[in-house]
Amino acid sequence: MTIPTHASDASTATDGARSPSLQATRTGLYTPEERRRRDATRWTLVQGILAPVQFLVMAVSVALVIRYLRTSEGLFAANVSVVVKTFVLYTIMVTGAIWEKVVFGKYLFAEAFFWEDMVSMGVIALHTAYLAGLVLHWPPRTLMVLALVAYGTYAVNAIQFVLKLRAARLQEAESLRRAALA
Repeated sequence: MTIPTHASDASTATDGARSPSLQATRTGLYTPEERRRRDATRWTLVQGILAPVQFLVMAVSVALVIRYLRTSEGLFAANVSVVVKTFVLYTIMVTGAIWEKVVFGKYLFAEAFFWEDMVSMGVIALHTAYLAGLVLHWPPRTLMVLALVAYGTYAVNAIQFVLKLRAARLQEAESLRRAALA
């Protein structure tokens, strides 16, 4: 998900400006107007910071969860790490939805990121199930396995985003190359 950089962009852009009939034809991930909004919003930077932070939090948490599963030690630290990861996930999803609204005119499920958002919903559901299980006192091993399943799903989702954004960069570079040759 890309994120807007200026809150004023969200209020000045109208929904009509994003309507399919008024948008430039999509030849890649972004139309020229969407690219302009993406580059102008502070939410793009926020997403760019939160994404690696979330990955780092997950990596630490995976180590703590696996440590608990192997040794039955460090349950508190493992639980805290999963809760922190979950709240970082919620933060990146809320800010990502704001970014998507600024860039594409929809809070979620914009055409360009539809499948990434679909998998993100599964990731959120799994992390939320972990929190529910923690409150309901599910067995620790069940919680830890659930956390690993949530992290595996998150990894798939992260790969989706990385591949999508890499393809967009390649497309933009090709467009610039073609424009320079014309």
